[in-house]
Amino acid sequence: MVELVSKTYASALFEVANENNQLDQLREELTFVLEMFEKHPEFYRFYITPQISKEEKKQVLQELFKSHLSIEVLNFLKIILDKRRTHDLKRIVNKYVQFVNDHNNIVEGIITTVIPLENKNKEHLENKLSNMTGKKIQLKNEIDPSIIGGILVRIGDKVIDGTIQSRLNELQKDLAQIIV
Repeated sequence: MVELVSKTYASALFEVANENNQLDQLREELTFVLEMFEKHPEFYRFYITPQISKEEKKQVLQELFKSHLSIEVLNFLKIILDKRRTHDLKRIVNKYVQFVNDHNNIVEGIITTVIPLENKNKEHLENKLSNMTGKKIQLKNEIDPSIIGGILVRIGDKVIDGTIQSRLNELQKDLAQIIV
């Protein structure tokens, strides 16, 4: 049920944004809103708390974001308030981003490394993967020291594991079979 609600709101927003040639702009603005909620959990609590009136929340949204967000995104956030769907906002935005990415033939992935990748290396890898898949690949770099070295790439349900940790695990299995 929640998935259907998220899809319905995201689809409606996508249609409006597409008609107005604002797909990427609204994606960036909605992502900005989610980042603000993550950086300022007290603001998110304010937004979802039923004890505070919708009108007060709308006024605060207007004051805080009027110079940062388009009227479309502000109105969307107000509709979410009116329809009591504030708890679904993250799912709705994620679904909207998925619609935009599908429309633009973009696939998001995660590249895990021990240290942050330089932009040129990340772009080089994105280009190589884009050429392999025929889609535009956008990678987010996550840091995980437990992989010891190398890279781990996840794109959808596909995994490319070039980590030292996985090689050590394979070596350990091979040695265990030899010893047995």
